[in-house]
Amino acid sequence: MKSILLAIFLSFPIFIWSQTPIDIAETTIKLDGWNGEQIFYYGFAQGDKLVFNLEEIDGKKLTEIEISELPSSSRFTDYKTSKIENQIITIPQTAVYKFRFTNTAIGGRVCKIKIQRIPEKPSTINFNSNVLWRTVNDTTYKTEQEKVLKKDTSFQEVYSSTIQISSKYALNGNKNYQIVDFTLPENTHAWSFYIGIGEKGKQEFVKANDNFIQSVAKVISHITDYGPLAALALTGVSYFNKVQGDDNVKYWFLKDTANLRLFNTDQKFTYYKMGDVVTEASQMKSPLKGEIYLALMNDNKVYPIQVTIKATAVLIKDVWTVRTVRKMISTKERQEAYLKN
Repeated sequence: MKSILLAIFLSFPIFIWSQTPIDIAETTIKLDGWNGEQIFYYGFAQGDKLVFNLEEIDGKKLTEIEISELPSSSRFTDYKTSKIENQIITIPQTAVYKFRFTNTAIGGRVCKIKIQRIPEKPSTINFNSNVLWRTVNDTTYKTEQEKVLKKDTSFQEVYSSTIQISSKYALNGNKNYQIVDFTLPENTHAWSFYIGIGEKGKQEFVKANDNFIQSVAKVISHITDYGPLAALALTGVSYFNKVQGDDNVKYWFLKDTANLRLFNTDQKFTYYKMGDVVTEASQMKSPLKGEIYLALMNDNKVYPIQVTIKATAVLIKDVWTVRTVRKMISTKERQEAYLKN
């Protein structure tokens, strides 16, 4: 029996505080006629019991009374009433509450109102119900489709062959020169060529390819047809070494078909690049379209030569793609209620 009485005694203070309302506001308000309105804001803690009382001093009816949880959740509404007694609202979460009183009658109204809270637990007894205000920016956005220009880069081998050129005084009567031609693809940004004589020329190309793979293994793992000639055409960086040897070849890149005819008839011709080499690799930034004519000559009087010729072009073309973008339309300032607890 003693233990039961002790339990009742210990719980008695809790019963006292939990049933004691705390006054939030007790005031008299005046509402004008023809859409008179008054609005008040107070904060409540989670678990509170909101207790609301209202009385119009002359017993006249008020058009509308609404209590709502911000931002827009209505919790209580009454129409055409002159008195509300001990209306209780349980607060589900800590929030700011809006109390709106509206009068649309011709004559004014004077009302006494009382707002209280009953805390759910001791920790919220000293909850601060005062509402503060701050300015926030509301920004409006829209999504739209936008065209985006991208550069699509690719590589293309435009020529690869090994040819034999007779000696200057060949007994079979063959000429000691040959013409190689190839066409540059559309959208050529730059190109490069390699010329190598005999086995040394072939071996040098293999070495250059090995050096290239070792240097840029991570880069080439996802780029199709990217090799030492493509790198030379794109960046100007050469992985080829100059090779010394007994054999050589003279070459000319002829300007056009007219100069090709002049070359074939042993007349004076013009060119945009020439050399006398064992091996040669070079980046070319001009011309970038049309047919390319390469004249090769063996000046050895007795022995023919084998010449390896390769050419690679870098193609860059504009590709339009569409992407979804988020664009700001406007920014507006507004006042936002908040609690400081």
